[in-house]
Amino acid sequence: MAGFLLGIDYGTGGAKGCLADTEGNVLGYAFKEYPIVIQKPSWSEHDPKLYWSIACEIIKECISSAHAHPGDIRAIAVSSALPCMVMVDKNGQAIHNAYNLMDRRATAETQWLKDNIGEREIFRLTGNRVDDHPTLVNLMWERNNRTDSFKRIHKVFTIEGYINFKLTKRPTLVHQNAAFWGVAYNIVEKHFDPGMLEKIGIDPGLIPELRYCDEIIGEVSSEAAEETGLTAGTPVCAGQADFNASCVASGVIKEGDIQSNLGTCGNFGAIHKSTDFLFEMLVLGFTVGSKDTYITIPTTMTGGMSIRYLRDHFSQMEVETERALGVDAYDLLNLEAEKIPLGCEGLVVLPFLMGERTPIWDVNARGCVFGLSLHHSKPHLVRAFMEGVAYAMYDSFRLIKQAGMKINVPIVMHEGGAKSRLWRQIITDVFDTPTVLTKRRVGAPFGDAILAGVAAGIYKDFSISKELAVYVDRMDPIKGNTKIYMEYFRLYKDLYQHVKEDYKTLRNLREGIR
Repeated sequence: MAGFLLGIDYGTGGAKGCLADTEGNVLGYAFKEYPIVIQKPSWSEHDPKLYWSIACEIIKECISSAHAHPGDIRAIAVSSALPCMVMVDKNGQAIHNAYNLMDRRATAETQWLKDNIGEREIFRLTGNRVDDHPTLVNLMWERNNRTDSFKRIHKVFTIEGYINFKLTKRPTLVHQNAAFWGVAYNIVEKHFDPGMLEKIGIDPGLIPELRYCDEIIGEVSSEAAEETGLTAGTPVCAGQADFNASCVASGVIKEGDIQSNLGTCGNFGAIHKSTDFLFEMLVLGFTVGSKDTYITIPTTMTGGMSIRYLRDHFSQMEVETERALGVDAYDLLNLEAEKIPLGCEGLVVLPFLMGERTPIWDVNARGCVFGLSLHHSKPHLVRAFMEGVAYAMYDSFRLIKQAGMKINVPIVMHEGGAKSRLWRQIITDVFDTPTVLTKRRVGAPFGDAILAGVAAGIYKDFSISKELAVYVDRMDPIKGNTKIYMEYFRLYKDLYQHVKEDYKTLRNLREGIR
């Protein structure tokens, strides 16, 4: 039986969807940006009403561009960037804005957890260290700071869980994404620990029903069908994390496989079955073999976002050229940066525009430009940010190598800024490891479409992911470049150590703390 599979992915800067036939051909695609709301220096939010309205737009556009009949869509899967948090009341209406992964407000709650429970105890349970971004920590902030509205919270969702709820009316949370709730989720035994929830004062009733990623959780309701243009009764599966979806889309599904993305964050994921988790890293369950397979995802907070920042605030000419001539502003910035030599003639950037995750875990860290002179221009800054992100990612990569984790080469480059040949070569040289680029760069929504096919029984397993993957543009490290980059990397590390305590002082000054 022929038909179509629909995948939708929510990132930090926008959502995208694709409609593929069961042979793996993408026939419809749509992308919609949405604003990142920064009400206060450490806050980062979305308007949750946009999640659903954009889903309706994307679904209709995919169906239209594919010339498909909605009744021929055989299953749907949704993914989202993590951590994220959507709070709803008993009527399913969102309470406040939604948190996205760059939100860093819950510093007091993080410190309470460290002082009263302990980082190591939380790590033993969750496989992840305590930080200010997991959902349970954000819920503690809501309880402590917005008491009245906190009492109205009925359920708490990730973005894909919220969209699934809008589609099916069923509140669910996929196991792999529960890892980003942190603090109380037992990552090995796959449940929330009642004792830990009691210690932190969070009602387990706020947590949706746990399901595995390849389970069908329900069907599109008649109300959702009317709003989206879908057919009522279409199966919806539990979904997955956006990075996992991207891996499935690119054929990165076996133990030791590594994929790197340069989306809002800069990250890479290494697949493994070991439960000897690394304290400095993030880990969650993987989509393929979800009951006993994991993916460690080292992450620098503002990878691709750093270049978006330069585009949005310092590149009016490039943006206007894109509007007038249709030439991508990012491509123009890349062309300019390609003219700048390695090392940017003595310019080094710490790309911590919204704090940093692995491996330094410093919520106070902020961007730093070192060595700026009258000789330097915007193209120098663009390349310096690219190199800084590469250093931040390598800082975690070297720890994974030192831990003896299996690494299959080449590393697969996939989404976001990975389309930049310059940036890929920088990462190839800094990592001293070959890389390839996926030929099909639809990204996470295509991985969602594959997941939908597995969940609905159209594909017998995820081997279809490997069969459909094609890699191009292999790059090998240029040894002379690697040596020079390592000298700059050492300077990068020294710079952070020099200003580490100053970041705390800056935070106090910024927040008026005496």
